[in-house]
Amino acid sequence: MNNLKRTIAIVCGGDSSEHDVSLRSAQGLYSFFDKERYNVYIVDIKGQDWHVELTDGTTVKIDRNDFSFIEDGKARVFDYAYITIHGTPGENGLLQGYFDLIGLPYSTSGVLVEAMTFDKFVLNQYLRSYGVSVADSLLIRQGYEQLVSDEEIEQRIGMPCFVKPAADGSSFGVSKVKNSDQLAPAIRKAMMESPEIMVEAFLEGTEISQGCYKTREKSVVLPATEVVTQNEFFDYDAKYNGQVQEITPARISDEVAARVSKITSHIYDILHCNGIIRIDYIISKEGKISMLEVNTTPGMTATSFIPQQVRAAGLSMTEILTEIVENQFK
Repeated sequence: MNNLKRTIAIVCGGDSSEHDVSLRSAQGLYSFFDKERYNVYIVDIKGQDWHVELTDGTTVKIDRNDFSFIEDGKARVFDYAYITIHGTPGENGLLQGYFDLIGLPYSTSGVLVEAMTFDKFVLNQYLRSYGVSVADSLLIRQGYEQLVSDEEIEQRIGMPCFVKPAADGSSFGVSKVKNSDQLAPAIRKAMMESPEIMVEAFLEGTEISQGCYKTREKSVVLPATEVVTQNEFFDYDAKYNGQVQEITPARISDEVAARVSKITSHIYDILHCNGIIRIDYIISKEGKISMLEVNTTPGMTATSFIPQQVRAAGLSMTEILTEIVENQFK
């Protein structure tokens, strides 16, 4: 019977500042997966170092020719990759392209969708064309900073505003800028994370985050989580060091909740996503719903948003992961 089990790789690590956060997500996923049904291994990749953790606590290298490894003298191959890398190469399409080349099914969306959702500026322009409300923003490329003046930013975007990496984990390199004197250091800080940065208008309101997944049989939009922090914004300390209050389900009216859920499902379909995604929004006092970003590899520790929302919905992470995996093989 053991030989009939599918072998799952939980692929974590990556090359961004959120490498260690990804490792915690991998441990969360490992605890959620049905071990009676699957052989589950954690694969940690960073740069050229790709290795798999064996059940005895040792690690062996992954053969990147076919993503296999040697255990007990035998070559082992994976049937499926669950990608939980926050940042490059698992959230921007690079790893997805590799898995496409070797024919290995995986948990996220495809190369184009991953590349587009990873680049917040590109995503905003794309979804705006479908009528999705997003904050106004400007793109600044490294080496071409002089093309966008502080005066243009202040007039076009206004103050306060956010300066953030256009294509990297949003927890690092982000600054809330309150006057033009703060723009230059904020831009330098963001460019330490990404060669392209975006200056985005500040949206005031209630911040929420909502998960969604779809299979051939069902469409599931999870209860939204309200994000309350005394920090200037939902930064790294708020996200990972407990400086935040997370309320699931969010304290919004049934009418607003229904509108948010409809938008979440619509964005999932526009992008033709795969697996679990999480979308962040700002809801203004007037009830306007604006999308902040789409996360295609959301955090998966026991206290992360998605597991919180799954519990609030009365669902099981173990069953959801099984549904997502098996959906690839029907």
